[in-house]
Amino acid sequence: MSDPTLDDDAEATAERGERIAKWLARAGVTSRRDAEKLITSGSVRINNTIVTHPATFVQPDDLVVVDGKLIDPPDRTRLWRYHKPDGLVTTHRDPEGRPTVFQKMPATMPRVVSVGRLDLNSEGLLLLTNDGGLARTLELPSNNWIRRYRVRVFGAPDPAILASLAKGVTVEGVRYRGIDAGLDSRKGDNSWLTVSLQEGRNREIRKVMAHLGLQVTRLIRVAYGPFQLGLLERGAVEEVPPKVLREQLPKVG
Repeated sequence: MSDPTLDDDAEATAERGERIAKWLARAGVTSRRDAEKLITSGSVRINNTIVTHPATFVQPDDLVVVDGKLIDPPDRTRLWRYHKPDGLVTTHRDPEGRPTVFQKMPATMPRVVSVGRLDLNSEGLLLLTNDGGLARTLELPSNNWIRRYRVRVFGAPDPAILASLAKGVTVEGVRYRGIDAGLDSRKGDNSWLTVSLQEGRNREIRKVMAHLGLQVTRLIRVAYGPFQLGLLERGAVEEVPPKVLREQLPKVG
C-alpha cells in the first residue's frame, strides 16, 4: 500500500498508482464522495491494512476490500440504459426491505451505480455505470442536460399555466428553474403531459404538479440528455456501445 500524500504532481501520481477514493468510484462501488465516507468509517482495506486517508494510492497488484468483500479492479468506463419498472427503489440497500433496481440486474452485470434516481413509483430510463465518478459528473446541473418525461395527471391542466412554468416556480419556499411542460392529450379527468427540465430535484415534477392542483398518477422518464428510452422493454438493460459513449461523452477515457 502506498503512503498517503496530497502531492498532485502527475508523474508522482502515475508512479504511486490511483487514489483509493477515485479507484473505488471507477470500480462502481460508490461515488467518490461516499467512498471517502467509507474510508473514514474504517470500512476499506488495502492489502489487509485499514485505509485512513482518501489520498492513499492503489497499485495495480493491490488487494482492495470493502466491508469484507474483495473488490475487482476497475473495468473500462461503461454505461447502460435500464427501463426501470415502478415498484423498485434506486438504492443498493433499502432499510424498509423494498426490492431495488440492483437486485433485478442480470447475473452478468458488474457492480454499477445509478446516474441520478427515479423514485419508487416512477419508471422509465435510468442510466447505470460502473464508474461512480462518471455518475457524479453526469448528474451535475451545469451539464444543462435535459431530462424529459411523459407524465399522466389527474385533473384539468391549464395550458397557459403550464407554459408559465418556463419562467420557474416557487413551491413551499423552494425555487425551481424553468420547466417546459405541455399538454399532449386529455381524456376525462386524466391528461398526458410532456415535461422537460434540467435540475431534476427530488420529486420535482410531483411537487410542482401538486402545486398546480394536479395529481401525478404515472411518471415515465423517456430521455436523459442524449440518451433515450426508445423501444427498450420494461425491465430490460442494454449497454451503450463504446463508440456511442465516446461520441456523447468525449472526455470519458
